Amino acid sequence: MSKAKITFYIVRHGKTILNTLGRVQGWSDSPLTQEGVDVAKYLGIGLRDIKFTSVYSSDLRRTRQTAQVILQNQGQEELTIIEKEGFREACFGSYESDLNQTMWREAALYLQYTDGPKLIRDVFDPNKDITYEQVVNAIKILDKIGLAENFEDIETRTHEILTEIAESESSEGTDKNILIVAHGMCITLMLQNLGGRELLKGDLDNASVCKVIFEKGKFTVESMGDMSYVQRGMGK
Repeated sequence: MSKAKITFYIVRHGKTILNTLGRVQGWSDSPLTQEGVDVAKYLGIGLRDIKFTSVYSSDLRRTRQTAQVILQNQGQEELTIIEKEGFREACFGSYESDLNQTMWREAALYLQYTDGPKLIRDVFDPNKDITYEQVVNAIKILDKIGLAENFEDIETRTHEILTEIAESESSEGTDKNILIVAHGMCITLMLQNLGGRELLKGDLDNASVCKVIFEKGKFTVESMGDMSYVQRGMGK
């Protein structure tokens, strides 16, 4: 087994048009807004002290665009962005491009909650029994066209690609820093059972960083939703 240490910096993409409109954005896609470009720029500046050996994104435009802006401002624009479908956002089926509040309200009612915001608050409260898994599985059940993914679907495909990359990158026996740009729900569910559940206190902000170590065949989540790199890039 390789003794190499692989450090993953897993980033949520910058803010998009559909984010701004408050609409569900899973497999549907939209470009970054200027705000989204700016936060990716600040993140790139905040990451200048880190040398990446590889960069990955999902196959959706918003992550590729975010990765490009990060690299342009981080100083490694020459790196090739490798797209992986396994890092694509969760598919929300018939809720795609619908209002977020509609999907969350219907999921809340299905799970015997009175409103979406209350459901979301409880998901991140360790003293409550409700989990993100239950919410995603409820959306799968409520989807009218049979395309939405459940928790197992998302966790399985994201774990497969993350493990594939970790094993490939560590096979040379050299410590590496790897940048991955993906999506809020995708990242959250990918890291839930690797230690992320205990560290995450709310939804991931745009351009936030989750730091994950792969060493001796094991993943360790060191941080979730870290905005300090963006703040550093802003000079704060």
